[in-house]
Amino acid sequence: MEVIKEFILQNWALILILFAFVVLLRTTGFLNAKSKSRMYTLIVWLFLLALVVFLEFLLEEQKALPNVRLALMAIRYSATPLIIAFIIYTMAINIRWYVFIPAYILTVIDIVSIYTGIVFSLDEEGILRRGFLGYLPYIMVGAYCTLLVYILIKRSNKRRSELFPIMFLCFAFVSGLFLPFFLGKDYSKIFSVTIVIAVFIYYVFSILQLTEKDSLTGLLNRQAFYASANDEVKNINALVSIDMNGLKTINDTQGHAAGDKALTTIAICFLKAASARQTVYRIGGDEFVILCRRATEDDVKQLVERIKKSIAKTEYKCAIGYSFHTEAPESIDEMLKESDEKMYADKAAFYEASGITR
Repeated sequence: MEVIKEFILQNWALILILFAFVVLLRTTGFLNAKSKSRMYTLIVWLFLLALVVFLEFLLEEQKALPNVRLALMAIRYSATPLIIAFIIYTMAINIRWYVFIPAYILTVIDIVSIYTGIVFSLDEEGILRRGFLGYLPYIMVGAYCTLLVYILIKRSNKRRSELFPIMFLCFAFVSGLFLPFFLGKDYSKIFSVTIVIAVFIYYVFSILQLTEKDSLTGLLNRQAFYASANDEVKNINALVSIDMNGLKTINDTQGHAAGDKALTTIAICFLKAASARQTVYRIGGDEFVILCRRATEDDVKQLVERIKKSIAKTEYKCAIGYSFHTEAPESIDEMLKESDEKMYADKAAFYEASGITR
């Protein structure tokens, strides 16, 4: 009973935040069923990791069961990269299972270390000693953190409201690389709550942005497009219109799930192609617009080329048109009309050349 009491005292903040996270997941429709299931799994993992850390330190204090301690250490060293890989798998669209491969490899190495000490071992007095691969778990965590931040920034709309929670998430994860060298092994006791707070805050910020976001693609929506067009009319001097070719055919022949996959895939292509002063919006079913601020015509042409190259790597096709003015026009509608005319001409040429009916 005393052990349970001590665990609760040490992890009460974690338990409260995990409970709040579960309540938030159950009361908001921000994520689809699969993503929610993954978030619940992540919550369970973080709670179990806190339990593992507690038991490991308890055995250290009691100087008991060194072999069990080694097993718990292997779990702790392996769990951190696995958890961050799982966060990437949950939060980033179209990330496949092979993101876990490096973490799985580290898990095998950690298990081997129980018997060989290549990553960690305990001396006769029960003190932790690092092997020649002792810093490998930190390197792995750093690599995963870098990948997570890169993917989130690359697939964001690069606005301050989106970049701030990403930077906060980055700070929380990076602290896990450096604080252990200042706080020592005690940092393990606060790792789980650090990650939970970071992911929880990111999730809350994401909910706050729902009114401006398209729920399927994660792009800014039509409402956000007109808000930007009105607020930044003096800075916007170019506009790119994009329309997906053949979406109706995909929906009719392969189902709407395939159509949704197509839209999310090309949305990622647009985000990858856009630079800092170029923002992507989904304004209709298969209609997209990119607003360009203080751009040159070369900037716009290069953007269009990047989009074409990125789309060419997929199985999908898009029609593209753009409008450019040396100075910001009085009305965005003027540019949108001009850009749409070019885009529809490109679409008509595609269908004529391919012989595909709409």
